[in-house]
Amino acid sequence: MNLDDVIATVTTAPPVEPDAFSDPLAGLNEPQTEATVRRDLSLLYRLIAHFRMTDLIDTHISARVPGSEDHFLINRYGVLFHEMRPETLVKIDTEGRAVENGDSALQRVNAAGFTIHSAVHMARHDLACVIHTHTADGIAVSAQRKGLLPLSQHSLRFYNRLAYHEYEGIALELEERERLVADLGNHKAMILRNHGLLAAGNTIQEAFVNIYYLERACQAQIKATSGGAELVYPSPEVCEKTARQFERPTAPEYCQRVWNAAIRLL
Repeated sequence: MNLDDVIATVTTAPPVEPDAFSDPLAGLNEPQTEATVRRDLSLLYRLIAHFRMTDLIDTHISARVPGSEDHFLINRYGVLFHEMRPETLVKIDTEGRAVENGDSALQRVNAAGFTIHSAVHMARHDLACVIHTHTADGIAVSAQRKGLLPLSQHSLRFYNRLAYHEYEGIALELEERERLVADLGNHKAMILRNHGLLAAGNTIQEAFVNIYYLERACQAQIKATSGGAELVYPSPEVCEKTARQFERPTAPEYCQRVWNAAIRLL
């Protein structure tokens, strides 16, 4: 393709919708209903697929149903993340039972997903959304004794703000929920040893930002530690300062800006 062809392609491209970028904070403080949560949760599944954080039909994302402490939405088992739509999400209670009447085959959920997510939703009513992934870099860091290292700006978001849970086998036993929640404590992110990553948020948007940067931090660590060169670590004071900077009052606005930009990729 020559320069004239490139120019022609650019000038004949369809125009951007007039309101596409007019309000980067659109949706911030939007009243939450089951319909809005279904919409955003299905978009979140597709974003996780877009950024290649899926593992076939395994792993899961859940969101609390507004106005309820014991109902949450999770993926129908067998539906790929990029296929997720609001109507393919299943509403279940803390016992893993489908809340709505319908074909039981269309309301089956991953048992391990129920164990992990119900534990968090039951104990942490401040968290609206929980994401669990099995990425190669996330699993690799989960298998390293020292866990996530303060090597990058992305990792410093989680400095002294990251929990760890020891591997106990496939998460099918409900007794593990108590230990998982105890390990999570007041954090919003956790590394599941020899397993993967878990990130949550007060909103779906915050949960997405947390898993995105936790995954990126793991990717950077695996690359940095594979190079064989001596590594440089910021001082503990700088690490803590940076972590606090990520907690500034404008953080919810940042999460909404990221979200509104990201969903345009879909």
